[in-house]
Amino acid sequence: MPGFELFGDLERQQVNDVLESGVLMRYGFDGMRNGHWKARELEDKLSKRMKTKHAQLVSSGTSALTVALASAGIGAGDEVIMPTFTFVASFESIIAVGAVPVLVDIDDTLTLKPDAVEKAVTDKTRAVMPVHMCGSMAQLKELKAICKKHDLLLIEDACQAIGGTYEGKPLGSYGDLGCFSFDYVKTITCGEGGALITDNDQYKKHADHYSDHGHDHTGKDRGAETHPFLGYNFRISELNAAVGLAQIERLDEFLEIQKRNYTVLREALEGLPQVIFRRVPEEGEENYSFLNFFMPDEDKARRAHKALSENGVDGCFYWFDNNWHYINKWDHLKDLKSLGKLPAEINQQLPDYHKQDFSVSHHWMGRTISVLIKLGWTEEEVKVRAKKMVEVLEQF
Repeated sequence: MPGFELFGDLERQQVNDVLESGVLMRYGFDGMRNGHWKARELEDKLSKRMKTKHAQLVSSGTSALTVALASAGIGAGDEVIMPTFTFVASFESIIAVGAVPVLVDIDDTLTLKPDAVEKAVTDKTRAVMPVHMCGSMAQLKELKAICKKHDLLLIEDACQAIGGTYEGKPLGSYGDLGCFSFDYVKTITCGEGGALITDNDQYKKHADHYSDHGHDHTGKDRGAETHPFLGYNFRISELNAAVGLAQIERLDEFLEIQKRNYTVLREALEGLPQVIFRRVPEEGEENYSFLNFFMPDEDKARRAHKALSENGVDGCFYWFDNNWHYINKWDHLKDLKSLGKLPAEINQQLPDYHKQDFSVSHHWMGRTISVLIKLGWTEEEVKVRAKKMVEVLEQF
């Protein structure tokens, strides 16, 4: 991670196909495009790779989440349970459809704590949105049981975990809908792009229409298409899809490199008693894009993170203080700072996150250090990195 590190001839050829045709839009212009339908082809390959009936490409991971929620009929006043540790896109997408983000604690998986989810369910809850952060999965079996018990949707945010599996199923395919990001720093990238996957025919139809202004995509005359319901523009371009088409062919290659580099670092740190690794749920395999571990306490984690950076170990993250990925710095959500008026349901139902007790999440996030696993490292660079990490962390 990220896939741009290994851009090569395959990506260039796919992009050149689009440029030579001159058709950058995924819809229409049939006669000009020389038979190239990059978005369609990528959707087909993605659905096969993820073992689902359908895939819908969109313009970003955030768009994928938004379209997934809308496609399932989630809207004003509906509550969606999500974790305190994620990217801001999670609550942005929920608010975008008029729904209410209900944040609950994480545990040592760095994902949703099932007991906290159960306690957060109300008569307004419509969906649970686990986020498979930093390459590993939530406790999907437990969450699915909760969803079944309360008749809720399970929508997987797998934007950071493509290629991981749970009970032999690709992450994203376990729930009712799954979402991916193909932005510039993901394991496979389109530059900008995203996708949702599902086995539900109606959700696919809704996603197809909703992401293109409500076009029904019937017939071959785009101007004559009808619009059975309101939609928006979340389309991906053929150029972006072309890059992704090359990258998905290389997903297994990237996963193998990530696992190799991850394993070298993990084995080096396993001898340090002060380092405890993030728990990966049983029957799950992460995609090895991050090595995540806990230090004994928050103070040691802060000092260790600083020392790693000062000793040339780049790509280490201390999420507890991060502006974008943890609730500590989400004052714009807590205060509902918006350019315009938000739906009344959000103003009325959003919990007061300034006062809510997230000490369980703080216990884990305050001790967490995440190390990005790069694809471009040489074997020697990984060994040197592992040695430096041990030298730094054994001081704590």
